[in-house]
Amino acid sequence: MELENLEKNNNLEIENGVTIENEQKGFLESTLGKTINAAVDIGIRALLPDFIDEQIINIKDNLLEYGLKDGITKTIDDAIDLGKSAIGIFTGDFKNVSEMQDAVKSGGIIDGISSLLDTVVDKVSDAGLINNTIASTIKQGKDVILSNVESNIENTFESQYEALENINDYINNWKESFEKQDFTAMEKEYKKLEEQMQDIVPITKTIDEAKTIEMLHNLIKNNGQNFNLSNEQLELVERLK
Repeated sequence: MELENLEKNNNLEIENGVTIENEQKGFLESTLGKTINAAVDIGIRALLPDFIDEQIINIKDNLLEYGLKDGITKTIDDAIDLGKSAIGIFTGDFKNVSEMQDAVKSGGIIDGISSLLDTVVDKVSDAGLINNTIASTIKQGKDVILSNVESNIENTFESQYEALENINDYINNWKESFEKQDFTAMEKEYKKLEEQMQDIVPITKTIDEAKTIEMLHNLIKNNGQNFNLSNEQLELVERLK
């Protein structure tokens, strides 16, 4: 029954259209979107050091309203699609963070943001919401913004590498504690794994391992911490080897 439930859950995700590929795209749109948005904010502040916070916020809000927000999402999506082809992924999902990072970089995300900034600044200027001096300052100094974007994207992926390392450690520690039938240690690692999984990029192997551990952990927990597993339950253990 446990194996059937695990397979059923995976099939249900695909039937609902929430495949790993969809999840990865959504993760990148959200995470990189926030990263790029923050970098643009920092860059504008650097280019307009004499402006007060309220003025900076007003400029940023206008840029967002005139296409920056949607443009960032589209630029990320385009970079993913172009980058996948560039590194030889024509169908399916990314297998690791390195593939993701290479695809985003190869997909020309910096050039895309550069073109987007020019377009959006011109729209805001044409609408009379910023004067020509401010528009020129942002466009001529956009290398400052792009440098921040590039740096922030790199930092985002570095954080994912570190998070995945932590997850692998928690998984291995949980396995070792399971072999020793030390449920207290298992519970400690499981809680750390559960928390870290909330912010991690969706990678098939990692998700599968985490789901299997979740099912096994709860089976043992709900059975009074009894490690006497059925043959079917032991098949779940084999998935972790």
